[in-house]
Formats: sequence, structure tokens, C-alpha cells
Amino acid sequence: MRAWKEHGLRRLAPLAAELVATHVAVPAADVITYIPPDPARQLTRSRHPAEALAAELAPRWQLPSAELLARTRSAHRQASLPRAGRRANVAGSFAAIAAAPRRVVLVDDVYTTGSTASAAATALRAAGARRVEVVTFARAVR
Repeated sequence: MRAWKEHGLRRLAPLAAELVATHVAVPAADVITYIPPDPARQLTRSRHPAEALAAELAPRWQLPSAELLARTRSAHRQASLPRAGRRANVAGSFAAIAAAPRRVVLVDDVYTTGSTASAAATALRAAGARRVEVVTFARAVR
């Protein structure tokens, strides 16, 4: 996971998407989108894992993909923060850049506490989404 996320091991995206598509039922959705990258951290990475995973899942699930979110500010790295700190760190970090359809699949690479997904889903709901389903490649276990 670290090689894919931090070192741009691009060839893992199709494998990750295949594993997700094999184990997750096709969501009833109008569009698939992804958690946008932090601009400062993206400078040190190649392709963003969540974006790559969404791009690979879209044709497998026959869903259109759309860029619906943007970061409104940089956030500190989440890895060292406790649960409450993670929520505060990403609160208000996302804004919709387009109207959201009613049913959205939101893709991220790793789900730890759900803070990032929750903040992004809040922005999507403010833009018109009524249902946001979160799909990730990995779930952190603590």
C-alpha cells in the first residue's frame, strides 16, 4: 500500500480495482468520484491512488466518472493523529466544484477512521447528493 500511495507504483491500480470489483457489489449510483489529493503532498507523488482506483473502477462498474471535489485547504498528515484530531484536521477541507448527482460513489485508497470520507461526503451532500457510498481499497485495523 505504501509503495502505491507514496512511491507511485502505478501498476497496482488495475489489480486493486480488480480486487475491489470482485468483492464489492456494484453500487447503485449515478457517478463515481474520488477524494482529491492534498496539493502539497501531490507534488511528491505521481498519480493519486484514489483517482487511479476510481478511474479503474468506473469502466468495470459501467459508471461515469467525474471530478466533483476540490481541497479547500491543506491538512496535516492524518497518520499520527488520534480520531478526534483527524476529524478536526479535515473538517471543511473539501468543496464541491460541480453539482453532485443524487447517488455518488466516493473512492479513497484507505479507510482508517472515516474522517476524510465523512468530510468529503458532507461537501457532496451540500452540492446535491442524497446518497454517498464510500469505497476503498483497504481498511486500516487498529
